[in-house]
Amino acid sequence: MKLAFVVQRYGAAIAGGSEGHCRQLAERLAPRHDLTILTTCARDYVTWENEYPAGETVEQGVRVVRFPVAHPRRLKAFADVSDEVFDGGASRQREESWFLENGPDSPALLDHLRSHGATYDRILFWTYRYAPSYFGLPLVADRAILVPTAEEDAAITLKVLSEFFERPAGYLFLTPEEEALVSSRAGRPLTPSATIGIGLDPEPAAATSRAALDELGIRGDYVLYLGRVDRNKGCDTLLEYFEAHTANDVTLVLAGPAKMQIPENPRIRALGYVSDHARRTLLTHARALIVPSPYESLSIVLLEGWNHAVPALVNGRCKVLAGQVSRADGGLSYRSAAEFDEALSYLLSHAAERDALGRQGLAYVEREYRWPTVLAKVEALLVS
Repeated sequence: MKLAFVVQRYGAAIAGGSEGHCRQLAERLAPRHDLTILTTCARDYVTWENEYPAGETVEQGVRVVRFPVAHPRRLKAFADVSDEVFDGGASRQREESWFLENGPDSPALLDHLRSHGATYDRILFWTYRYAPSYFGLPLVADRAILVPTAEEDAAITLKVLSEFFERPAGYLFLTPEEEALVSSRAGRPLTPSATIGIGLDPEPAAATSRAALDELGIRGDYVLYLGRVDRNKGCDTLLEYFEAHTANDVTLVLAGPAKMQIPENPRIRALGYVSDHARRTLLTHARALIVPSPYESLSIVLLEGWNHAVPALVNGRCKVLAGQVSRADGGLSYRSAAEFDEALSYLLSHAAERDALGRQGLAYVEREYRWPTVLAKVEALLVS
């Protein structure tokens, strides 16, 4: 089949979840199909500045065509329209202005879809909230497959989305909770669709050496947070809850760039960016992986932890996280400081039960998230 993937940014150096999901799927489907990535020259999702050259390249065997962004994000205009539309009562025009100001605004990419969209058998669009998807999908709706990566945040409430979510010819969802959320906004079940998550390769037999941890100065038992340390990821609440936890002698290790102030506490270690080897070692020896995010369409880091048989402790107020943990029986969830304290104490003091939860998480990944399983679901939808 001749396929196009439309995504706001693309490249191995881009760490975004939806962008990574698109790239991993593209690299595995490209040997089977005539596949082209249609994206922008932007690298930074805050500014949308043109950093990559426009035109065609081949990256890891995938054809990539980049189109220029018309202008950087207008931060004040975006903030103003966000305040207006999320207060409620905004007109359709103003809601559509939100998508335009959210960007990236690439008229050349939209022109390509108008002129050449009919030459593709299927066109997959990643992430409903960005301009290339919102304005591009209606141009090729008869062959469009939407990968919405929707979360329960303010953007999902915009009124124009009820109509938008009805337009695609098919849907790829990441979790059952995301499918239910998007279907509720459309007002009907959305078909044809598949719930695919993301594929993971089996981890090689893990080395037992803690040498990389010794180099990082990590001693004794620890629980792990992986990813950007950011209030939007629930890290402020995590730090508050952990500082109040005094029942166990354990360290909280934060592995990822910090976008907020981290308290000075000898039981909290902020490592910043870590190498892939250090990341694997951290997962191998962690007592638990904590995922505090209030909004997710799929937690890839949670699956990564289970791929190492690490039990999870997740924010139960996030339906996606709670659903993933329930289906896997791979951890515990919390909805308050008291529940966090109790759950963490249980995981740290019940080694056999903790290990069983980790093994159950790994079994869930084996059943649902190996690449052959994921690709079979995608291929079935492409030909439906």
